[in-house]
Amino acid sequence: MKFRVARVGDIPQIQVVRNAVKENMLSDPNLVSDEDCEDFLIRRGKGWICEIDQRIVGFSIVDLVDYNIWALFVHPDYEKQGIGKQLHDVMLNWYFNKTKQTVWLGTAPGTRASIFYKTAGWKEVGMHGKGEMKFEMTFQAWKTLNSD
Repeated sequence: MKFRVARVGDIPQIQVVRNAVKENMLSDPNLVSDEDCEDFLIRRGKGWICEIDQRIVGFSIVDLVDYNIWALFVHPDYEKQGIGKQLHDVMLNWYFNKTKQTVWLGTAPGTRASIFYKTAGWKEVGMHGKGEMKFEMTFQAWKTLNSD
């Protein structure tokens, strides 16, 4: 299992993971283009991937423009191995080294993702978009969660 910064050349495999998920699926895979991914990876923020045997099995992308988690997905065949948690933590450590701005995300209610974020210390603050739960993480909350 190898974690590293995502590159533009990773986008095709990132799209495979994004479109393989069983929850928080895109109603239309064309809603997230390769150009969108590139924009978030190199202009708006940064991303990370997890590889196993040269295959991308998970990725995370954070947006410094709108201060949100744009994506955090793990291929269903590789769930429950700690990949999502590691991608989450490296992403938030990088984010809060760049800004102290509260970060937010949206996810469908009643999903494993919503439980994951609650368990990771995110605070539910209402609803967002088309019926998604909105969560926030403050710099202070992240610092407190990660102080030993």
